[in-house]
Amino acid sequence: MNQPSSPQTPAQPAGPGPATAFHPWDDPEAVPLIRFQGVTKRFGDFTAIDDIDLDIYPREFFALLGPSGCGKTTLMRMLAGFESPSLGAITLEGRDIVRVPPHKRAVNMMFQSYALFPHLTVEQNIAFGLKRSGMEKDAIEARVAEMLRMVQLQKFATRKPHQISGGQRQRVALARALAKAPKLLLLDEPLGALDKKLRQQTQFELVDIQEKTGTTFVIVTHDQEEAMTVASRIAVMNEGRIAQVDTPGRIYESPASVYVADFVGDVNLIEGNARPIGQGMAEIHWREGVPAIRGQAAEPLAEGDRATLAIRPEKITVSRERPEGRNNVVQGRVHDIAYLGNISTYHVLLPDGVIVQALVANSRRIARRDFTWEDEVWLSWSDTAGVVLTR
Repeated sequence: MNQPSSPQTPAQPAGPGPATAFHPWDDPEAVPLIRFQGVTKRFGDFTAIDDIDLDIYPREFFALLGPSGCGKTTLMRMLAGFESPSLGAITLEGRDIVRVPPHKRAVNMMFQSYALFPHLTVEQNIAFGLKRSGMEKDAIEARVAEMLRMVQLQKFATRKPHQISGGQRQRVALARALAKAPKLLLLDEPLGALDKKLRQQTQFELVDIQEKTGTTFVIVTHDQEEAMTVASRIAVMNEGRIAQVDTPGRIYESPASVYVADFVGDVNLIEGNARPIGQGMAEIHWREGVPAIRGQAAEPLAEGDRATLAIRPEKITVSRERPEGRNNVVQGRVHDIAYLGNISTYHVLLPDGVIVQALVANSRRIARRDFTWEDEVWLSWSDTAGVVLTR
């Protein structure tokens, strides 16, 4: 249906945490926490979600990734209960929740704006939902103290939201959302208001907190790096459909389509006519009078099929001399260089006008780098470095 997967590589651990054997999606006996079955959502004549099947498992940190308008927020709003599907079923622990109102679901949601009460202190904000649920005062105080320790904000308990930083407000909102111990926490672009350095730091904190609590997190984001950092699995969405669901490693290394390869990370796409050459490999005849280039076939193909080789810039080697012993070799001229400190991106112009990107680590000072503008260079990569895609 709408949940293709790529079995070529082993499952990757979630986010930046320690490697674990957590991959229930590979276990046929595992029971999903959340299940979308044939879910479609229409707004008048517009189809926002188109016949989606999706399973999310307990303790997952699951990311819905895609551009604006792809349907990821609509999918989350249906989980929260703010929208109802036009067709299909959504179950939580096997129970259909389509007609369950938002306040009666074991689900909480954290918004990008954080929505903290400005007149309440940090501890009062965290306690707000607990008080409304009728919890006893001593239990509320104990739970708030536990949440403050978890997000390391004990010293800021009596401050108002305007008296703490953006990153600290984000942690207060997270603590408030987790205080009632929901089975599922929904995060809608939760780090969008933070600057890049703080956002990167907070991504690691989110993963640590998710692992400590064991709560299932579902995050909506358009930021590929964020999804790759925090998620156990990612659903890449496009025009209301799921293009691929898989671990970050599989999404990046074994994309199921040109769309996924192009959306997640930087990639070179070289189109041509394919020919299978055995052992799961294929070659692409991409330009008259030059040798074909090779890659791993993402799926079976026939001779003459139109296909695209997707090759990541960091898998390409740049050299002055033609390398020996490699099938994938092209020559071009350095058209542009993007210096990024630790790495440089070389844009190499091939004779037919195609520009190929290659990444080179800056192990030497910039004044001593090996290549500069207008240099003639050779680009090469191994047979298994690229993926041949037919859709």
